Amino acid sequence: MKIYAFFCLILIVGCNQKNNQKPLTQNVIVSQDSCEGCEAIYEYGDKFLSNVDTLPKFEETKPKIKLTGTVFKKDGKTPAKDVILYVYQTNRAGVYETKGDEKGWAKRHGYIRGWIKTNQNGKYTFYTFRPAAYPNRRAPEHIHLTVKEPNRKEYYLDDFLFDDDSLLTPNERSRFTERGGSGILKLELIDGIYVGKRDITLGKNVPNYE
Repeated sequence: MKIYAFFCLILIVGCNQKNNQKPLTQNVIVSQDSCEGCEAIYEYGDKFLSNVDTLPKFEETKPKIKLTGTVFKKDGKTPAKDVILYVYQTNRAGVYETKGDEKGWAKRHGYIRGWIKTNQNGKYTFYTFRPAAYPNRRAPEHIHLTVKEPNRKEYYLDDFLFDDDSLLTPNERSRFTERGGSGILKLELIDGIYVGKRDITLGKNVPNYE
């Protein structure tokens, strides 16, 4: 019976590895922190990743925003290069918009999403538009953020939020633990586009991060 169970375990593990579409890495550090949907960070396919990206519908949608900053290592001082950031958001109706042919996590996240890889100075920038709150108006406007460091399992950070959002009440603000640092942005209108800066410290306030 024990031998049978052993071979069943081998079979299950083998199938899971075969069906795993994530790039293989060595010495991957695994956190116990749950992260539903974070594996969507691997769905960029053959797209070349740079430290600048423009999300779909940016050109035709207002208000336009530019979100930029520096990603630092855990010490909060050393720029972190080759870190992948995955962002996704709602449209101006508060819906994760789809086209109908989505696969994987795009079925839930929609197609208004993008991937950025930091440069040697840890810099990142992405252009998008301000998302709307969900139709039920229970949550503030936000942009989701997942991070993938080299040789470490992906994990989520606090959403990008907007300081002037009326739905971002004191109670809502208290729910966020500043994973990676505060995600609350104060936008400044510069040459027709709202600019928000957010520096990120990897692992900050992330449980089980070593």
